[in-house]
Amino acid sequence: MTFIDKLRSRWQSADSLLCVGLDPDPTRFPAHLRGRDDAIFAFCAAIADATAAYACAFKPQVAYFASARAEDQLESLIAHLQRSHPQVPVVLDAKRGDIGATAGHYAREAFERYGADAVTLSPFMGRDSIEPFMAYADRGIFVLCRTSNPGGDDLQMLEVDGERLYERVARLVAGNWNAGGQLGLVVGATYPAELARVRALVGELPLLVPGIGAQGGDVQASVHAGRTADGTGMLINSSRAILYAGSGENFAEAAASAARHTRDEINRHRRR
Repeated sequence: MTFIDKLRSRWQSADSLLCVGLDPDPTRFPAHLRGRDDAIFAFCAAIADATAAYACAFKPQVAYFASARAEDQLESLIAHLQRSHPQVPVVLDAKRGDIGATAGHYAREAFERYGADAVTLSPFMGRDSIEPFMAYADRGIFVLCRTSNPGGDDLQMLEVDGERLYERVARLVAGNWNAGGQLGLVVGATYPAELARVRALVGELPLLVPGIGAQGGDVQASVHAGRTADGTGMLINSSRAILYAGSGENFAEAAASAARHTRDEINRHRRR
């Protein structure tokens, strides 16, 4: 089964567009986990187990693990996710982008070392920096397009031959870059007008949509802008608002409640 097939199946079986971001910050962990050698794994695994029923995907952010020298815990976490929740795709948020030879090693890292179903990449160095990832025909790739941060304006809104740079990226990714049908785009919920424009340009291409929750993106506007005709097509990511919904020993239950609420809010708007 390819990543796209797995994702489509999950949209239907879970009736969810919610992607649960796993961005572990040990300074915000419950007191009973602090000091444990495996605290990052334990925290993320508990969150994932509690929220899996409401998620169309999980998205661990590699920097949060690497900065804590916890790459081994990321490996263990993804192995746990695939063993305990094999129906839920795992998108490794790595935002890699380098020349072809180096990109090949990053692809091995994402897909062989960590075993992710999909990865996020930067398009800045062009198609040949993405092709090594496309060699893994059953995996997915989300290319940065219109990101949720304000600084994205510095480059993404520049005009290039009569269109914005983010529009050019969208057309390339939906067009001849996507020879294997593996590609999607990252488009922030904080820019619903641009999200709607990307959807108009790319048809049914899957969109990873960060920016709701702590970043303030509007759920209703995002869903209406980015959904496909069948009410799917999106992985709407929420990280901190779910991860840190509770701070005590019941943190996982609080995360489950936040995830359920977010999924239900998304579903209210996708059916209108």
